[in-house]
Amino acid sequence: MKCKVGKSIISGQIVCPPNKSYTHRAIFLASLAGKMSKVDNILLSADTKATIDTCKKFGAEIEIENSSIIVKNPIKIGTKVPEINTENSGTTMRIASGIASLFSEEITLTGDESLQKRPMQPLLDALTSIGAQCSSTDGKPPIKIKGKIAGGEVKIPGNFSSQFISALLISAPLTEKGINLTIEGNLVSKPYLDATISTMRKFGVTVQTLIPYKRYNISPQIYKECTFTIPIDFSSLALLLSANVLNGEDITIKGNIGNLPQGDEVFIDILEQLGVQIMMDDNQIKIKTPEKLNGGKFDLSNSPDLLPPLAILALKSSKPIEIFNVKHARLKETDRIAIISRELSKIGIKIQEKEDGMILETSKNISGAELNSEEDHRLFMAFCIAGMHVGNCSVTDPESVQVSYPNFVEEMKRMGADIEIQ
Repeated sequence: MKCKVGKSIISGQIVCPPNKSYTHRAIFLASLAGKMSKVDNILLSADTKATIDTCKKFGAEIEIENSSIIVKNPIKIGTKVPEINTENSGTTMRIASGIASLFSEEITLTGDESLQKRPMQPLLDALTSIGAQCSSTDGKPPIKIKGKIAGGEVKIPGNFSSQFISALLISAPLTEKGINLTIEGNLVSKPYLDATISTMRKFGVTVQTLIPYKRYNISPQIYKECTFTIPIDFSSLALLLSANVLNGEDITIKGNIGNLPQGDEVFIDILEQLGVQIMMDDNQIKIKTPEKLNGGKFDLSNSPDLLPPLAILALKSSKPIEIFNVKHARLKETDRIAIISRELSKIGIKIQEKEDGMILETSKNISGAELNSEEDHRLFMAFCIAGMHVGNCSVTDPESVQVSYPNFVEEMKRMGADIEIQ
C-alpha cells in the first residue's frame, strides 16, 4: 500500500496521542504489581497491544475498558508460558526478556521480520552473568531464556539501547538478591531510563542511584498496586509540531502534558532555537512560525526518535540543519539515518550522511517524489508531512502507523491534508 500526498494546508484542533514508552512500562508494572492496578489514557496501538498480549501469556488477567486497562490478576512467576511473539515491538521484546529470566521454565520470545534483525546480545549476556541460560539466532530474536536469575552484580554496555537497562531494572526487585547494576561506556537515550525509574517509583519500587547513568542498586522489593495516568507522547507531538511548522495555519494541539520525564520534550527547545515561538500550558500547545527557520546543530543522543521530525524541517530552513550523536538511530525499526538520507534527497534536499547523523540543506529544486518508508511508522509520518509541504508525493506503508499513531492519516485528512491511501 501507499499514500498519495498533495500540497496541503492544515488547521484546527488535534489531540496528541498518549505516550507509547510510558504505556509499555505501566502495563508491565501493573501486571507485576497485583490485583486492581489500573492504567488510564493508554495508547492502544500494535506495539502496546503486543505488551498486553505478552503480559497475558505471562499469566496476568487484563481487561481493556475504553482507554484504560485494569489488571485483575498479576503475572504468575513460575507458571508454564507459551511462546511469546512481540510482533514489531522492541520495547516489549526487551522488557519481556528480563521478566522471562525470573521463570525457571524455558521461555521462547520471537517477533516479526524487522524485530528479528534487532540486537539482543548485550541483554542476553547480562542475564547470563546472573544465572540465566540464554540462546539466540546470532544475538537476535528468536531467543530462548531459562532462569531463574538470582541477582547480584551485573554489567552492561550503554551504547546500544537504554531498553536493555530498563529490562534489568524492572526485573531486579523480584530477584532474591536484588541487582547492583553498572553501565559501561556512554549511555544513549538517558531520558528513557529516567522514565523507567519514575514509573517504578509510582508502583512502589525505589531505585537507588549511586552514579547517574552509571551505577544503580535495586534491592528486593514488591511492586504495589496503583492507578497510573499516561501523559501525551512527545515523540508524536514532535511530528505534529513539524506538521504545524511546515503546513499549519492556526493549529491547536491538545493533551495532558503531565510532569513525567520525557527526553523528546527537548523538541520544544529545538523549535525555539530554530526561531519558532511556543505558547504552551498544561493542556495545549500553539506555535507561531517564521517564514524561514534558523538552522543549527543538534545533539540527539538522548532523543533518537526526534531524527525524522527534525530532518524534514530542513525544507523550511534558511541555513543547514546538522544532526549528530544519533548513531543508535541506525538500530531502530530501520536504519533511519540511511533511509532519511536516501529518501529526502529524492525531493531535492541536499544531505551529507554521516555515521552518527547528517547535515541537511534545502535547495531551489524541491519537487515531488516516491518515498519509501520501509515499513517504519515514524518515517512514514515524517515523509507524509514533508509531502504535504512539497506536493505530488507518494509514501509507502501507511499501515505502519498502527505501531504508534493508528489514526494519523485520518486526523491529517480531517484537518485538511490532501492524503489518499491507494
